[in-house]
Amino acid sequence: MSTTLIFIHGSWHQANCYDPIINLIKPHFKCISITLPSTTGNPSATFKDDLDVAREAISTELDHERNVVLIAHSYGGMVGNSAIKGFAQSHSKGQAHIQGLILIASGFTLTGLSFMDPFLGHPPPAWRVNQETGFAELVADPRDLFYHDLPEDEAEFWVSQLTYQSLKALFEGGEYTYGGWKDVPTWYIGTVEDRGIPVLAQRLGVGMAREMGGDVQHRELRTSHSPFLSQPEATVGIIFEALEAFTGVKVESVGGRMVPVLPRASLWQPLSWLKFGLPLAFGRVIGRGIVVFGWGRRLWRSRFGLRSL
Repeated sequence: MSTTLIFIHGSWHQANCYDPIINLIKPHFKCISITLPSTTGNPSATFKDDLDVAREAISTELDHERNVVLIAHSYGGMVGNSAIKGFAQSHSKGQAHIQGLILIASGFTLTGLSFMDPFLGHPPPAWRVNQETGFAELVADPRDLFYHDLPEDEAEFWVSQLTYQSLKALFEGGEYTYGGWKDVPTWYIGTVEDRGIPVLAQRLGVGMAREMGGDVQHRELRTSHSPFLSQPEATVGIIFEALEAFTGVKVESVGGRMVPVLPRASLWQPLSWLKFGLPLAFGRVIGRGIVVFGWGRRLWRSRFGLRSL
């Protein structure tokens, strides 16, 4: 049974942002890069609209007896995570299924929370809410935010490709979100020089997901928020490593200038405890807190329900 890679882009971006890595991957795997409705200039587009497009692409491949691996960047990670619901191997009874998830500078979705819920509805300094247009507007220089490690001409081209981002998709839709990273093996590609999502927050997220039961492998590249543009060969190298783990099929590496980092603390490297050990440990504390809170809430509801009978 063959495997199809489905690529899900982030806010303000278009499907073509993945072209540099898809060109390297498509001789080996079928690739599909979907377009999210929330970035097509429609302020009414919702997270549910984005999710429906992703699930339709997945369903089509599964119906043709092709397994799927999802690759998602930034906001697209919430779409990818949520789209996994019901398509994992545990639910498929031996049929075609989603084999794995690769997150790039993204997050681990918590079931029932919209994209902005963890931020308490307050946008970060890089963008602002425009209620009149219904779009999230970038305030920061897009080149500095997303593409600071690209040559000037390439960065300017990709800035020109940015589009509008619907506010509805960011602030609403929590009833449709799902922590799919718990259902499938997940690989996380962190971005050390990221000016959109700080690498510290990324490491915390990995620690949280592991503590909450996620099977998460972690790699990092010293790049901006967009490693698929600035370091496509190195990014594909990690993707091929993940695909071998998901599928058991060995794919020859395409090479690359940058060697990925395996983020882990070493007894003989004290600095590694500050860079990796502490953030991952704090992330585990957060994850344990979420687990305990969820357990306590279920217990309370159970007891409350019994008393009301």
